Amino acid sequence: MPIIRQVAQLGHKILRLEAIPVKEITSVQSLIDDMLITISDSNGVGIAAPQVYESIQIFIIASYPSPRYPDAPKMEPTAIINPEILWFSDEQDKDWEGCLSIPGIRGFVPRYQSVRAKYLTRDGKIQEQTFSDFLARVFQHEYDHLNGISFLDRLETTKDIITEKEFYKLMVENV
Repeated sequence: MPIIRQVAQLGHKILRLEAIPVKEITSVQSLIDDMLITISDSNGVGIAAPQVYESIQIFIIASYPSPRYPDAPKMEPTAIINPEILWFSDEQDKDWEGCLSIPGIRGFVPRYQSVRAKYLTRDGKIQEQTFSDFLARVFQHEYDHLNGISFLDRLETTKDIITEKEFYKLMVENV
């Protein structure tokens, strides 16, 4: 039976490690189920295995519109295993990001607008897919977690950090 996992918080050493590849897909099925329950419980759009104290190359993307991300596309929660980025677009943009491991803080982060990636699905099939716009942002954010990188590391300046409360004020002003 899946369980809600604790989420590692910024400062815990597991978030700064490079995650190891998954060798046997069958050995991570219960972890994937736990991550799916955990991301649903936390209202996140992505979660990486290091965030639930497992330093292996898995993350979940589960995009949907929400108060934090009103324009997010709906995407069935998807497990991404042993991802490899094959290509980045030339274009980048900046947008607000948050993280389950850094509650209460948002950052205005530059990311590539599109990425093409290869990964394994939870049933062991090789998948190649291009992610664009919001999904590309989520993919890159979670991919960074597998490499010990936080969204704060991607900021161009610390002036691009705000609290969640101020972020919601900005959202109201921009509606």
